[in-house]
Formats: sequence, C-alpha cells, structure tokens
Amino acid sequence: MTSPTVRRRRLSAELRRRRVQAGLTLSDVAEELEWSPAKLGHIETGIRKWPSVMEIAALLRLYGVTGGQREAILTLVRESRLRPWWTEYEDVLSSAYVGNEAGAVSVQTYAGILVPDLLQVPDYTASVARAMGHGDRGADRMVAAYLKRQEVLDHGGLERYHAVLEEDALHRIGSDLELLRAQTSRIVELATGSDRVTVQLLPTSAGPHRGVAGPFSVLEFDEGESALAYVDATQGGSIVESDESVRACKQVWSELTGTAASPQATIGILRRMALLT
Repeated sequence: MTSPTVRRRRLSAELRRRRVQAGLTLSDVAEELEWSPAKLGHIETGIRKWPSVMEIAALLRLYGVTGGQREAILTLVRESRLRPWWTEYEDVLSSAYVGNEAGAVSVQTYAGILVPDLLQVPDYTASVARAMGHGDRGADRMVAAYLKRQEVLDHGGLERYHAVLEEDALHRIGSDLELLRAQTSRIVELATGSDRVTVQLLPTSAGPHRGVAGPFSVLEFDEGESALAYVDATQGGSIVESDESVRACKQVWSELTGTAASPQATIGILRRMALLT
C-alpha cells in the first residue's frame, strides 16, 4: 500500500478539487458545516493529519459526491490514518521525508559529504549516528531504521533511484579501510545489480559546484501526483512543494549529473577503490 503520508497529500488535493468543482469557497463550506475556515484549510493543506471519516463524509455530502467515487475517497481517508512503521523511529530519522520516500516511484538524491542513506552499509550508518551525537542505542535504532528504508530498493514501489555521490564522502572514511571496502563494494553491488539504481561519483577534482548549498532530494510519484523536493538542514530538513522551487532543485540536479562521472565510469572508479583498500 502507498505511504499514508502520500495518501494524506492525495486526499487533500482531491478535497480541494471537489470543493472547487462544486463552486464553493472555504468560507461557504465552513459556514454550512459550522466549522472554522482554518479547520477546513488545514484539512485541504494536510496540516491536520488525521481528518475523520465522518468529517470527510460531511464534506462529500455537501459537494454532491456519491456512489463509488465517495467510497474511493473514504477509503483514502482510512488509509491515510494508518500508523506507518517509521513513526517508531522519529528520534533518528525524518518522518516527513521517509513518509514521502516510501510512496515515491522516483528519487534523485545528493547527500553532500555523506553517502546517500539508501546506499549505506550498517557500519557506516552507525558511524554517522555517533557523529550526530547518538549513543549506542541511538546508533542501533538508526541502523535498524535505515535497513528498513532500504527495502524499497528490493521490493518497494521505488522504480528509479539515482544518487550523486561525492568522492569526498568516501575519503572521509579512508582511515577505516575495512569500512571503505565494504561501503564501496555495496554501492557497486547495488548499481550493477538492478536497472532501477543509478550512481554517479562527483570527483573532488570537479571543485566547487551547484551542490554547495547542501543536500537535497527530488521525489516523483505516480497517479499524476506533483513532484516535491526535500532540502536537508542541521536542525531538520523541509519539504518543498511549490512548482518553482521544485524546478530549481531539478535544475541543480541536472547540473550535478552533468558534472559527475558517468554511471559506467563511476562503477570502474569504485571497483578500483575497493581493490586498493
């Protein structure tokens, strides 16, 4: 089943569409149902995460939605209220991002000085967790969460995963030759073992580039859902949904992939790194 996060966003868009189709404003609906305009606005923007089936049924009656269409929307409500696995790991990952990642069909990601999350081996993830200030328990939880996330590469709905990997991210673990060998070998395994996974290495020799502003990901969805971006930050990243901002991220992505080594050349470089360590 598609991620509840994606279901909620889809539900919000559908409710907005139905209201507009019925020729009603937010104020019209709020007055008719004796709700505050803010409550309806929150439902339509997804800020209110858990609208009840009864609330949405009231909206659908007002909008004149009946029969199979009504039942399909109410099913969407029920699915959007499910508690997904990642809510158990909110201390070590961003539910906002993972909820969208779990429902995406395409992810394009640049992780800056780190190996992208879905490519990490457990020892690397644990090392990053400790660098972030987590103790042993937090590191173990982060490893468990990342392993769960990585399942989308094997049997999730993710059809295309494209990562740009900084060469510097690998040099940063060069003092631990065993970890460097394990990490480079894992990336090669993923990139050569599935047509869905593409990795490009951004060489240190490329110098400053468009990714200097920081890590980000662009996610695309099925069923005509608009793409969004996630921009990472020290105090927690943010979801970017405006068309203009997503286009800007896609432009940076295009320039990064143009600067990086080709997927084929990347595999050769990584294989040599694995053998030399």
